[in-house]
Amino acid sequence: MNIIISNSSGQPIYDQISSQVKSKIISGELKPGDALPSIRYLAKELRISVITTKRAYEELERDGFIVSVPGKGSYVAEKNLEFVREEHLRRIEERMQEIVTLSGGCGLSLQELKEMLELIYNES
Repeated sequence: MNIIISNSSGQPIYDQISSQVKSKIISGELKPGDALPSIRYLAKELRISVITTKRAYEELERDGFIVSVPGKGSYVAEKNLEFVREEHLRRIEERMQEIVTLSGGCGLSLQELKEMLELIYNES
């Protein structure tokens, strides 16, 4: 599993790990039932503390993305379609908030934003 950690990012390392694993699950790169690397192995590969990796896995499990089986490891949880949809909506809302902030800085109106979104949507 390819995870990239940035020490210069303002985001905590455990959060970088959990965000990237969530993205891989949502995109379908990681499928339900897929085994994740052990906490110790991932910590060694990323050259970080086992505690940091454990915290990332605990967050993923708390959010319903993975399940951990004592003595066996951690696995991608069966997808709850409503949960995955909610996660997508949350990410869209975050990006839309960024767009609104940026558009205010250059004086774009709501109508102009709608037109831009329509053009982009129709090109996809």
